[in-house]
Formats: sequence, C-alpha cells, structure tokens
Amino acid sequence: MNFLGLWARGMTSRPNRRAMDSIAINNNADPTRTGTGSVQYQLRQYAESTLGKSSLHEAVLLPEGESLDEWIACHVVDFYNHVNMLFMSVSHHCTDESCPKMCAGENYNYFWRDGVDYREPTSMPANKYVKLLIKWIDAQLDDTSLFPVDLSQPFPPHFRHDVAAQILKRMLRVYAHLYWHHYPQICQVGLGTMLNTSFTHFTLFVTKYKLVSDTELQAVKDVIKILA
Repeated sequence: MNFLGLWARGMTSRPNRRAMDSIAINNNADPTRTGTGSVQYQLRQYAESTLGKSSLHEAVLLPEGESLDEWIACHVVDFYNHVNMLFMSVSHHCTDESCPKMCAGENYNYFWRDGVDYREPTSMPANKYVKLLIKWIDAQLDDTSLFPVDLSQPFPPHFRHDVAAQILKRMLRVYAHLYWHHYPQICQVGLGTMLNTSFTHFTLFVTKYKLVSDTELQAVKDVIKILA
C-alpha cells in the first residue's frame, strides 16, 4: 500500500559532497569553503533552525544579502543527502522483481538517459535507475566547473536552470517512487516523518524558485495536497 492508501486508513546521510563558501554571513568567518565558518554551514544552520517551526515556508526564503545560486546549491546537496539516505533505508525492498521499472504508480514511468552510456531513454528497474542517478549526481557535485569550491570562481550562468533544475527534477522522481511504492517500508524503519518533512521542504523550495515544472509534480500532487 502506498502513502495515499495509508493516509486514507487514518494516517530528514551520507557526508556532504560539497563544502562551499562565498559571501560570508559572519564577516569574521574564515574565507574558505570548509568548516563551521563556511557559508554552506551557516546557510544550512539557518535553514535547519526554521524546520522546527509550524511552517516550512520560512525555511526556503533566501537569507538577506546571500547568493541565490549558493542557496540553491546548498539545498541541492542537502536534498541529495536526504534522498540517498531514504532510498538506501528501503533499497532491499526495491528489487528487480518488486520494481521492474522506475515509476510512480501506473501512470508515471521514468526512463534513464545520461547522453553517454544511455543515449536514448531507457526503461530499467527502479533500483538501477536510482543507482545511476546517484552516480550521475555525484559526478556533477564533484565537478568544480558546476559546483565551484574556489571563492573567486562564480557559478556558471546556466547553473540554476540547466544544472540544479535537472538534478532536482530527477530527485523528485525518487521521492515519487518512495511514496507510491515504498511508503509502508519507510514507516516501518521509522523514517515516515523525515520523508514527509523532507519532501514538503523540497516541494516548497522547488516551487518557490521555479526549479521543477508543474508537469513533473503531477505524480505527487495528491501527496503535496495532503501534506500542505
């Protein structure tokens, strides 16, 4: 039974891949992209400090004076960590037999294409899709031309809509698959609240900055409505 079925019956990792720092929130911070003085650390602390409040809407707001690209990059890394951990917690239930294709219910099927090993959209088991996705995201996070680590290097002009948006669109598909096909298992391992909080934060963020289209969100529109 999926998330919607359980709700009808009565019903946030791996280490960060990127340590970044650009415009200091704390003017005394050491100008490096690592450690507790980094902007990424301070932005994350700012975001996490809002998560215990009644609304997550405040958590997605850009801190005054900060770079939007930096804010988006920080969230890409955090959502990546959430999705990776959540999927790994139930990956033994997501087998070739139980999930022979990457989908969200019967109406939304997702095909893998990376332009290198898979030049055409390819159907595959969900677990293989997610493994390839994690590898693909890893490669982008490690690419300093896309996620710069040097203070003097700006984000590329196409970062927001061609890099971050593509990563987040594919992350959404993992959230959708988890809700449609693994929500009971997520709850069994005690991560239901984390999934719901992470996903709510995710949808508020990507809609606030127009990073994922309404068409992509259709697969989870009922979940979004319930969690609103």
